[in-house]
Amino acid sequence: MGILTAIAIYFVIWWTVLFLVLPIRMRSQADEGDIVLGTAHSAPAQFSLARTAFFNTLLATAVFALFYLVTEVWGIGPGSFPHIVPGT
Repeated sequence: MGILTAIAIYFVIWWTVLFLVLPIRMRSQADEGDIVLGTAHSAPAQFSLARTAFFNTLLATAVFALFYLVTEVWGIGPGSFPHIVPGT
């Protein structure tokens, strides 16, 4: 795997994992009972982009390390599985 391919795969994994990390520990303004005038009730009461990005980067790095281990070290890829359609 080349460096540009690794960066591209990490980028895709990072953005995918972001959608998993965003709702973790999220409390809405309605949950807190402190609704700011002019905002939606479901808006986050306290949101820290730095903390979310940090935990997202940690989890994405772990997922990428697992992907690298499986594909590059162990050599398991799509060609390792039997063909579903005979003759392909």
